[in-house]
Amino acid sequence: MKHLSKLLVASLLFVGIGSMNAQDQNNPWQISFGVNAVDAYPTSADRPFASETLFDEYFNASDHWNILPSISYVSVSKYVGSGFSVGARGTLNKIESLGDMDVDDLSYYGLDGTIKYNFLQGTVIDPFVEIGGGYTWLDEIGAGTANGAIGANVWFTDNLGLTLQTGYKHVFEDYNTPHFQHLMGLSIRFGGTDTDGDGIYDKDDACPEVPGLAEFNGCPDSDGDGIADKDDACPNEAGPAEFNGCPDSDGDGVADPDDACPETAGLKELNGCPDADGDGIADGDDACPNEAGPAATNGCPDKDGDGVIDSEDECPDTPGTVANNGCPEVTEQAQAELNEYAKTILFDTGKTTIKSDSQAVLTDIIGILNKYPNAKFTVEGHTDSTGSESLNQRLSEGRAAAVKDYLIDHGVDQFRLSSAGYGESRPIASNSTRDGRAQNRRVEINLAKD
Repeated sequence: MKHLSKLLVASLLFVGIGSMNAQDQNNPWQISFGVNAVDAYPTSADRPFASETLFDEYFNASDHWNILPSISYVSVSKYVGSGFSVGARGTLNKIESLGDMDVDDLSYYGLDGTIKYNFLQGTVIDPFVEIGGGYTWLDEIGAGTANGAIGANVWFTDNLGLTLQTGYKHVFEDYNTPHFQHLMGLSIRFGGTDTDGDGIYDKDDACPEVPGLAEFNGCPDSDGDGIADKDDACPNEAGPAEFNGCPDSDGDGVADPDDACPETAGLKELNGCPDADGDGIADGDDACPNEAGPAATNGCPDKDGDGVIDSEDECPDTPGTVANNGCPEVTEQAQAELNEYAKTILFDTGKTTIKSDSQAVLTDIIGILNKYPNAKFTVEGHTDSTGSESLNQRLSEGRAAAVKDYLIDHGVDQFRLSSAGYGESRPIASNSTRDGRAQNRRVEINLAKD
């Protein structure tokens, strides 16, 4: 008996080395050790020491319970699923009382196989039922038994608890006796794996290689925003669930990773960038961010729609060409039309004064000039060969200047006009005929050459 007790203690120490955690699918192993009490009274009416009623004096520990004052049982079991565990238990005792009969320290040994069902896993009080069978020796005479028991584990921690159990062992041979056996001892649960050491076993840990939090099934939340890193689009920057854990620094409703202007509030349709002038072009891409304009001109206004932005258009209200800085170019037709009108301007004979009859044609000339607001023109005076050459030169210069002054006085910008006289030097017809001389007495308005 003394040596068997030592063997049980040694077995306990061997099995108990290592991690100690919870008996379920994560921690399948449980060992228990403690004391057992054997009670042969009353268990069967056909025994000389039994009463007529089962469970009579069931709690009479002082008279009927046989207890060895040392570790007298050790058990080991393994969880197999759905609340069931299988295991084995060894017990020893010294029998001094068989019911009301005193006996002479009979040796008691039991080796049993068990099937246990736990009703409530993961609770502090963990009740169970147990069935099984085994072999029991009483003073070296053995007999097979069928066993049934009820009990409960009371867990102080996830690792350590107190086990209380009472059971009945039915003996199949007449030379042994059926009896109750009560157990009380410490239980240790172990065998689970927690690779990352976060207190969540690998089987339940969604991130078994990385320490995490219980509320995220073992996954970390590095930025502390309440979203597990594995579900967080920005695991190192705190942000709301609305943006999958990413921040929105400027509060414009566009998460920073998707925001082309994360420090400036903007519009979703422009990837979070502002559009101050509301023209649909983000300020960063808008050459004129404070003036609405089309995309064709990079967001700058072009009132006349000629493709030249207003700030660079010398004729912002008149469609023109890019080559002419947004102003219309003088066509050959317009040039010919100008000179058709100009040659009909009439002057007093031998003078530089314009006849009043020419006002209508001058008005038409002004209308043509106003169509080309940035074009510069030269008013040119010509005479026939009648009279002296010096007189004709002065006359041509005076008539050209008179026309220029008239046009300026009637709204044409002076910077656009110049005048020159060519006297009789540039005839367009023969001066030997009346008709030719009439053609040579003329005013021309030509596009100035740079």
